[in-house]
Order: sequence, then C-alpha cells, then structure tokens
Amino acid sequence: MTTIATDPAMDAPAVDSDAPAWRPTREAAFERLEAFVPSAGREYAARRNTDTGPGADPQSGPNGRDNVSCLSPWLRHRLILEEEVVARTLQSHSLNGAEKFIAEVFWRTYFKGWLEHRPEVWSVYLSDLQAQAARLEKYNDVANDYAAAINGETGIAPFDAWARELVETNYLHNHARMWFASIWIFTLRLPWQLGADFFLRHLLDGDPASNTLSWRWVGGLHTKGKTYLARASNIAKFTDGRFGDAERLGWQLANDAPPLEEDFDFEKGTLTLPDPAPDAPYLLLITEEDGYAEGLRLRGRPVHVASTHASDARSPVFDVSDAVMAFSRGCVDDAAARAVEKFDCAHTSLDSENL
Repeated sequence: MTTIATDPAMDAPAVDSDAPAWRPTREAAFERLEAFVPSAGREYAARRNTDTGPGADPQSGPNGRDNVSCLSPWLRHRLILEEEVVARTLQSHSLNGAEKFIAEVFWRTYFKGWLEHRPEVWSVYLSDLQAQAARLEKYNDVANDYAAAINGETGIAPFDAWARELVETNYLHNHARMWFASIWIFTLRLPWQLGADFFLRHLLDGDPASNTLSWRWVGGLHTKGKTYLARASNIAKFTDGRFGDAERLGWQLANDAPPLEEDFDFEKGTLTLPDPAPDAPYLLLITEEDGYAEGLRLRGRPVHVASTHASDARSPVFDVSDAVMAFSRGCVDDAAARAVEKFDCAHTSLDSENL
C-alpha cells in the first residue's frame, strides 16, 4: 500500500458500526426501510436534493438525515435487495407518487449491469489509479494538491466540509458527491481516478460500479461529452446557504466543464450464466458483494460456509478506512450467520491473505 502522510484514512474517527443507524445487519436494513417508507413518495421528491449536512439527532435517520433513505450501505452489501425496497415502497405509495425514489434505486441496478457487461472499465481504472498514485510519489506539486483536497484544506468551503464529512462519517449526500466530483475534476484539476479511490475507501456504500461510473459520468466519460458542472448558485440553493456567500464561491469554481477524453470505447460484452452448484459436496463462499446467500437458487445444500473479509483490497494503493472495513466485516459476518442457520453447516472465516 502507498501511504501519504496526510491521507486521513488512518486518523479518521471511526463510525460506530454498532450504532442503530449503521448496524451491519439485514434486520437493521429493514428497520431503516420501514422508518423511511412513509417519506418515500412526494415528500422525498420535494426534499431529496437538499443537503443540510449530517444532523445531530440519529433518530432522524442515519447520519442525522431524514430527507433521503440512507439505505445504500445495506444495498451495496446486498443485506437488503433492490426488489425488496421497491416492493415495500409500492405497498405504501403509487408508482407515480414514488417514481423519484424508485428511479434512484434503479440507478444502482443500471450501473451494476453496465459494468458487468464491460468489466474492462474496472481493470483500466485500477491500472490508471496505480499510475496516478505513482505520480504523487514523483511530483510534489501534484501530491500537495491531492493532500489539500483529501484533508479539506483547499479553501473552497463546501468542498472542504464534504471532504471532512466523508472521512468522519463515511457517508455523503448524493448531491454533495456530484458537486465534490465536479470540483475535484474541473476546478482542482485532479485525476478523477484518485477521487474515485478516495470515495471508495471511505464510503460505507463504496461500490465498484456505482462509484466508478458516477465519477466517469461527472467527467464526461460515461455518457460521452456530457459533464456535470458544480455551480455556486446550485450549491447555495440546496445547502440552505450554509456555506456563505454564493458570489464569492462562484469566483472559486470553474465556470466550464470540458469533457475528459479517452482513446478507446468499451464494447458491451455477452454475459454467460454462472455454473449451477454441482451435485457433489461444495463450499459456499460469502463476500461483501452479496450478503443474502439464503436467497440463492442452489442445487442441494453446501457442506460448509466460508466468508472472506477482503474490504481492505478496495484500493490497490491506499489504506481503506477502518470504519469501512468494520462495517463490511459486520455485513459479511451477518450474512454468514444467516447462511449457517439456513444450511445447517459449519463456517470458516477468512481474510484476503489466507483466502
């Protein structure tokens, strides 16, 4: 792992993954879903874009927020499924009333499927990330700019607040993620791969598909030529003006967003169905990618359940947040416990080194 002294990953206050808001269990996911469903209709549509910052009252929702679902950490680990969230929402709202919320759920499904058809996007990202990390070791000016960004020391008030919030709480409002990525790319002119890695290492819901493709979208690579420009007026409007003078902020931000370019296109591949479970005895391996093993359509029954704690490998070059690893481990442990109960077999826990 490459370590930069100013990288806050090692110094960030850990999120208590046993707290009610972020308990890494399927049970906690459904508790949060039930608490949010009454607001998933027109109220969500009216308030979803507002980022008032992390609140002090955890009863308002995870991270003190009550205007968004905050289900993403559980969805990312498949402790709760997209179809379960949509089905429960439609029990309380019409499709028209809950359209905005359901569309957000489907964005995750879309990104997962898009990357699954084009896995080279992830491979190229990892290669480019390592190259950009090497530049940090070689060029002091780039390293200093990167350190200022991840430590919240750029002088751009909202960006700095979001950088600190990400490290301290392991969550950001979706609108803040878009603004942050845009400022990172077009104002600070930092490599998008380093920003995507910063998110992936610190977000409880850090996901290779949603995270990577969202950064590519902001930069104009996902939808060729279409970029997202963070504007001071938009930030002031949807943060209730908590970052002060929008006019001053406007002078600090880039006023255009020329799309990033790459020399190749990623062609859509053909998926093949996974091999079915064999007739012979087999082992079931659980990772952070799927925490609902008891929902798999398996042939027969596994004779043993193994689970791996490999969230430390989210980044090939930098250290992953302790809080992220703790939450991911909790999700895997919860999934393994349910699988052991379901299949009535023994369990072995592995880490990325002995896998």
